[in-house]
Amino acid sequence: MIPAIVGFGSALPHSAEQRELWDGFFAAHFGGSALAHRLFSAVGVRRRHTVVNPVEEDLSGWTTAARMRRFDEHAPPLGHEAVRAALDDAGLDPQDVRLLTVASCTGYGTPGLDIKLAGSLGLRSDLRRLFVGHMGCYAALPALGGVADFVAARGQPAVLLCLELTSLHIQPPTADPQQVVSHALFGDAAVAVVVDPRAAGLAVVDLEAFTDTSGLDHMTWDITDLGFRMGLSPRVPDVLGRHLGAVIGDLIGRNGLRLADIDGWAVHPGGPRILDTVETTLGLPATALQPSRNVLAERGNCSSATLLLVLEELVSDGLRAGSHVVAMAFGPGLTLYATLLRVTA
Repeated sequence: MIPAIVGFGSALPHSAEQRELWDGFFAAHFGGSALAHRLFSAVGVRRRHTVVNPVEEDLSGWTTAARMRRFDEHAPPLGHEAVRAALDDAGLDPQDVRLLTVASCTGYGTPGLDIKLAGSLGLRSDLRRLFVGHMGCYAALPALGGVADFVAARGQPAVLLCLELTSLHIQPPTADPQQVVSHALFGDAAVAVVVDPRAAGLAVVDLEAFTDTSGLDHMTWDITDLGFRMGLSPRVPDVLGRHLGAVIGDLIGRNGLRLADIDGWAVHPGGPRILDTVETTLGLPATALQPSRNVLAERGNCSSATLLLVLEELVSDGLRAGSHVVAMAFGPGLTLYATLLRVTA
């Protein structure tokens, strides 16, 4: 039995226009810096979704405890909506689900989001649950790999939810360009997928992981007394570019494929330079990463939830049976994960 993604569901809070965020809050937050304005305008984001709009409510001085209380307020209803939509899309009942995996790096508490969703959705009392925490932007793929392994071994349906509320972690004013970029990029989203071995969808064929530990300080996500603080080095695209060709070559090569055989690309849009690096390194046509660029423009970088948003858009555009898709994401480590998917009928 081959595990396949058979349902998608997403839930997004209120949208906020990038220009309004700058004019109404970040221009003053960054002291009217011309450099900050250029960086803010260059990340390829037109609008994002946020549970907290800083124009209306400034959390930058809040304690981590206060931010976690706000996470506990917003995350359960968004997660519920996303999972319910994914189950409806897959034509399954909540009682059919045997494993619920939740990935997040933006909020924690116990009893956790997984337990609260099991209750609100009416999931089974013998449900298996797994929480994947603090892996960052690439978490969707190792989480999907674990879910797929469960489905293949048990022959039972499972749900993966990636839920990130990055807007809760706005930091105090700073002149650090890395902070400007991260505050310009990130948005909030909850996205769920249903994985089942008994229905047509996106079959999870294979997975590849690579970590360059010499880049431990290139991408960081530190817990502080004032929320979680992102570190994002401008060297990240260059490091990824050195390894990308070999990693993707190994993944598709051992499955008897070449780059020309890949019909769809779902690339985590960590920023425009990341997408440009993938496109150039792999020699992809200009249209190949359009779903990723669309998600970046309309949703921003939603950490682990972003890749599932890209996959959802790619599927909605239409893929013929037998098509192959490569999904890839990047994060702290410096880590690259890639998954080979095949459209089944």
